[in-house]
Order: sequence, then C-alpha cells, then structure tokens
Amino acid sequence: MTAIVIGEALVDLVWRTGAASVSPVPGGSPANVAVGLHRLERTVRLTACWGDDPPGALVREYLHATGVPIDRAESASGRTTLALAYVDEATGAATYDFLASWDPLRLALPPDVTLLHTGSLAIVVEPGAERVRQACHDVRSRPGGAVAVDLNVRPGVQPDRAAYRGAVERIVSTADVVKASDEDLAWLYPDRLPGDAARDLLAMGPHLVVTTYGAKGARGLVAGADVMVAAPPVKVVDTIGAGDAFQAALLAALLQPSEDGTHRVRLPEDHDDLERLLHQAVTAGALACEHAGAHSPTRAQLDAALGIA
Repeated sequence: MTAIVIGEALVDLVWRTGAASVSPVPGGSPANVAVGLHRLERTVRLTACWGDDPPGALVREYLHATGVPIDRAESASGRTTLALAYVDEATGAATYDFLASWDPLRLALPPDVTLLHTGSLAIVVEPGAERVRQACHDVRSRPGGAVAVDLNVRPGVQPDRAAYRGAVERIVSTADVVKASDEDLAWLYPDRLPGDAARDLLAMGPHLVVTTYGAKGARGLVAGADVMVAAPPVKVVDTIGAGDAFQAALLAALLQPSEDGTHRVRLPEDHDDLERLLHQAVTAGALACEHAGAHSPTRAQLDAALGIA
C-alpha cells in the first residue's frame, strides 16, 4: 500500500450555458484525484461514501469501472452528494452549487499508508471533516507518513468565511503539502494577496504550498525556494477536473519508487526539485482542459506531453 485518498464521490449535474437540460456526471474532487493517481500508475485506494439512491448507483458503477480499489464508508444519512456545475461555454469555466452530505461513520486506515490525500468538501462538511482531520493527524504521526490537502474551496457548502477559514487552517496544520488556487486564497483571505496568503499557510506547518493560477500556471513555496511555472497553452473545452488532474500529477511526482517495489514520499527541497514537480502538474492540468468533464491523463499521455521517451 502506498497512497489513500479520503473524500467525497458525488454526481455533477453539468449545465452548460444555453442548454435545455443537465447531464449527470459522476466525480468529486477526491475521487477524481484517486482515479488520476491510478491512471498515472501509482498504487492508491479511495475511501468515500455515497447513498443507496440513483446518484449513488451512478457513482458506484463509475468507480468500479475505473479499477481503483475502493473502501465504501458507511454513511449516516444514506445520501449521495449532488453538485450543480454551471459551465460557461465561452470560457469553459465552471461554478458550483451543492446538495452536500459527508457523514462517514468510520474512516479505516490501512497500517501501511505512505501518503494520505484529502480536500474539497471532505475537509469542511461535518461530521465527516473532524474524522478526516483525525485521519490526517494519525498518518502524519507515523514514520514516513505524509499528508496532502487540496483546499478546493466551495463557499456553497459553507458560506461563513470565518468558519470556512477555521476549518482550512485546522487541516493545514496537519498537512505536509497544501494546494490552493488563487481564487481559493482570495475568497478565504480577501485582505491578502494570494502569494502572501500562501506564505501564511506555509508558516502553519506544511513543507510545501502550491498555488495554481489557472492558465498562467502554478507557484510553489518551500522554505528554501519560490518557483513559478507557466502552463502550456491549450484549447480549453472546460476546466472541470483540471485541478484534480494537476493534484494527481503532483502527488505522483512526490511518490518515488523504493527498493521494496512500493513508493515513498520525497518532498522537494530546492528550486530544481520544485520546478520539475510543478512542470509535471501544470502539464497534466492543461491536458485535462482539452476534454469535457473530469479527465486525467494516463502515464503514457503525460510522458508524451513532457517529452519523456
């Protein structure tokens, strides 16, 4: 076992401008990241919960088709989360509203987890968020264990900015790697520039903080380096799942092969390490934008885009 992803699996109801109907698409940020890691040939398990309802049946069918090993946590409510994704056909940008449920009764951790990833609704929506924070603390306390968090801020599930910020800062204090978009940071800290807010997060304990800037690329901060990497130009179909493809590639780059055939987490220490890491991640995010819906590149597709033989 190497990596575990904990968080929501849901159904996006995609409504494109000018369309007369919506299209149900299974996904959810943590689920997308788990699928992305699997497609990048990393060993990963997904822990999620969903209901025994029509959206849940769609989630179950989709996840089992991906080949990702899944641990379905029992849900207190038996409901599946729904997200209404409004897609601007002109730009491909999406905005979201949620009918959210994240209430796993128990989150089991395998004893050999090297990396735990979580984020999005799972770090904010209670009662599950508290169980996620405890899981992050447990993994980070283990020798060689590391935690990665993608903030993926969704004000629709918690419009109280102070409460949302408190939840974020509690989970950041348990993390080694934190990713946020410039829009995430602008909403959480409206009186701070995104770069300054990212430095504030780094001071809370993570080793690495990454900020994405959409088509402009991404910036990474560690104690000894500050690196900005431009994103390659692409024809954008939509941005759904682009951040998740970015995150999967980021985590895949952190998971380095070890002698026993598994992977260990190697955090970047200097400018060159950070630049390589970000270059892989922005390339994966750009590839995802060329497809409709959440789409993570395979290892072969990403290697081809990076020019790796």
